[in-house]
Amino acid sequence: MEEEDDDYMSDSFINVQQDVRPGLPMVRHVKEAIQKEEKQREANQKNRQKSLKEEERERRDTVLKSALGNENKGFALLQKMGYKSGQALGKSGEGIVEPIPLNIKTGRGGLGHEELQKRKAEERLENYRKKIHMKKQADEEAADQFRMRFKSKQEERKIEGDLRKSQRACQQLDTQKDINVPKEIWYWTEPEQEEKDQEEEEKDEYKGSDLSVIEKLQILTAYLREEHLYCIWCGTAYEEAADLSSNCPGDSSADHD
Repeated sequence: MEEEDDDYMSDSFINVQQDVRPGLPMVRHVKEAIQKEEKQREANQKNRQKSLKEEERERRDTVLKSALGNENKGFALLQKMGYKSGQALGKSGEGIVEPIPLNIKTGRGGLGHEELQKRKAEERLENYRKKIHMKKQADEEAADQFRMRFKSKQEERKIEGDLRKSQRACQQLDTQKDINVPKEIWYWTEPEQEEKDQEEEEKDEYKGSDLSVIEKLQILTAYLREEHLYCIWCGTAYEEAADLSSNCPGDSSADHD
């Protein structure tokens, strides 16, 4: 019997030890349950606050929508002075019928904050519009300048073409009259390379005159009209000066457009 009691006591001791060992996981489980309960309590508290705000707003809206009763001192005074519900204010009834609406401020900004934000937004919009307008003007000016440069280049190329045409015509007409040397070196087309070396000094003298292309064209066309009765734009050599003056529109390209 004593041996059986000893065996029973030893088995019980082992079971107690086995029950005590899992104590740490049990503590962690209890801690997690407590944290979960606290979170649930905080969520319930938030929901309860939100409900209070909603109830407050509903009560306020209900009061604002309901008409004033006789228990209101201000309304009672109006009634004593002859005011009736639904009637406009004023002697002749030109005043307001409904009360001035109440705007409840719900944000945390100070007084005038919304007006300041609105003004800043309007200023940003105005600055943006100014930038767009300035950019549009700059683009238009750039386009105009490009068109003017393009037109100027076209006119310059046309004048240069008319000058070369006049030089060829002058050289041909002078040769027909046995004129072997041009009146000015640039009256004719440029000589060949072997002749350029001989006339280098004459060219240097001419360069000093600083004549522009259009000035050369005006001088050369005048020479052709006086000396040969020829107009490069008509492409005709007239027989007499009277025939030239009566049949040729003028002494410039614009006259022939």
